[in-house]
Amino acid sequence: MAGQPGFFDLSDRYEALSAAGDPLERLAAVVDFEVFRGPLVAALRRSVRGKGGRPPFDPVLMFKILVLQALYSLSDEATEFQIKDRLSFQRFLGLGLDGTVPDATTVWLFRERLVQAKAIDKLFARFDTALKDRGYLAMGGQIIDATVVPAPKQRNTEAEKTAIKEGRIPEDWKPAKARQKDRDARWSIKYSKAKVREGTDPKAAKPVDLAIPMFGYKNHIGIDKAHGLIRTWGASAANAHDGARLPDLISKGNTGSGVWADTAYRSKKNEAFLTAGMFKSHIHQRRKPMRPMPERIAKANTKRSKIRAQVEHVFAGQKHRMGLVVRTIGIARATIKIGMANLVYNFQRLVWLEGRTASA
Repeated sequence: MAGQPGFFDLSDRYEALSAAGDPLERLAAVVDFEVFRGPLVAALRRSVRGKGGRPPFDPVLMFKILVLQALYSLSDEATEFQIKDRLSFQRFLGLGLDGTVPDATTVWLFRERLVQAKAIDKLFARFDTALKDRGYLAMGGQIIDATVVPAPKQRNTEAEKTAIKEGRIPEDWKPAKARQKDRDARWSIKYSKAKVREGTDPKAAKPVDLAIPMFGYKNHIGIDKAHGLIRTWGASAANAHDGARLPDLISKGNTGSGVWADTAYRSKKNEAFLTAGMFKSHIHQRRKPMRPMPERIAKANTKRSKIRAQVEHVFAGQKHRMGLVVRTIGIARATIKIGMANLVYNFQRLVWLEGRTASA
């Protein structure tokens, strides 16, 4: 019968993980998670104490568990299992093989207390300050965009949908059912522009654009052009108008005056707002109805697109690598889910930026 692994056995396994390129080891080396201790302690002190009591675990350790959830799109139950199962997770958290692992309920309670304290904004701002302290100032202007974050679809009747839209709870919903229904998420339509293949007969019928219905929330972000870091963000229902969010996403701390965004943000109100703030608008211009796009405007939009496309890399990273979805109920919980995804994206971006500097 094999005995328990000794110190040298564990050391060898850690060395093998490092040799394989453990991404969590690199993340822990680049990001100083202790900078979050102050905001976390303050948030836990202000939040309402749940029936389960205060978890007897270090708040930074618990926060790092939320980081793992955001990185790998894990549920609370899957997180508990993976921490017990994966040596890389245990090393990242500073847990030994015989250490006590927070269970799924403890993770849920910790996150709920952060929700109640509305702590995610302060946590995000604290890391943004840390980025500036390390020399990563917001520079070169800013790029604004939004994307839908899917949530589980709700199977409601027409009467229930009407009540929800009016801000009411359907009369036949019992408290237990109401707790399981997301009344804040909404439907939205995502339009996918059809592209004409090169060499296609000009007289042939053009492909039809696709309209894809999506249910959930929206992640609104503003990144700086120089470093590609998320500097401002907000969460809303999926049907929120992108353009109306522009004033909330503009950062006055960016050293550049340029603002890039797609046509959804083009309006007289937004243009006046940017002019008053001494920003330079690089927002895409629309084609007038029933008229072809003037060549000069088309060229200008193409030039803007090369810069604006940087923001799409953020959403691709969150959706494809991190598997960002909202499985919780309500806008408050969706906000911390989306906020953590934005924060963790900045962690990964910092790791990439530091690696590029080291190899230069």
